[in-house]
Amino acid sequence: MAKTKNYFMTNSQGHQVPINMVSDIDKLRDQTVRNITNKALDMKEQLIAFKQELRTELFSYLETSAQRYKKTYGGKKGNITLMSFDGSLKLMLAVNESIVFDERLQIAKTIIDECINKWSKGSRSEIRALVNNAFYVDKAGNINTARILGLRRLDITDPDWKKAMEAITESIQVSGSKEYLRVYTRDKNGEYKQVPLDVAAL
Repeated sequence: MAKTKNYFMTNSQGHQVPINMVSDIDKLRDQTVRNITNKALDMKEQLIAFKQELRTELFSYLETSAQRYKKTYGGKKGNITLMSFDGSLKLMLAVNESIVFDERLQIAKTIIDECINKWSKGSRSEIRALVNNAFYVDKAGNINTARILGLRRLDITDPDWKKAMEAITESIQVSGSKEYLRVYTRDKNGEYKQVPLDVAAL
């Protein structure tokens, strides 16, 4: 428990309270929280080391596989699935890229609005709703990337609309990427179940 050499404990307001004025249940609660937190922090460090160990072993194999063709493995941006020989075990390396949009997204929005306004009134109300939903900004100031990109799948041949879709495509910027290594085992029904490494999922 947090106490000074003068036998004080610091409370949540930063005040030092004489330890003899702290109830036994408060002391026990403090000790319990600290013990569990310290164990969790230790486990976090172990999981970080474990993840790095798995990644090193996986990429060592991928490099060995590439060397058979006298190549250096360079597929870090793609997703990979590896199976055990009997198919009962599966590894999946997924790489998710985080994307943002530059100023051309707002230019695209302006062109889209112009398109909707010039089309016959009432006949494209569903598209206006779809567009407004796609460009909706949440409380954190974020937009839904999937909805924005989904606009490009609409079968609209208007040249100005196509220009807007081109602006959306060109506005895409990759801000970073993150790797996810997932391990699966196959159950008796032939379905693959992910091995949970999240405490909440156990």
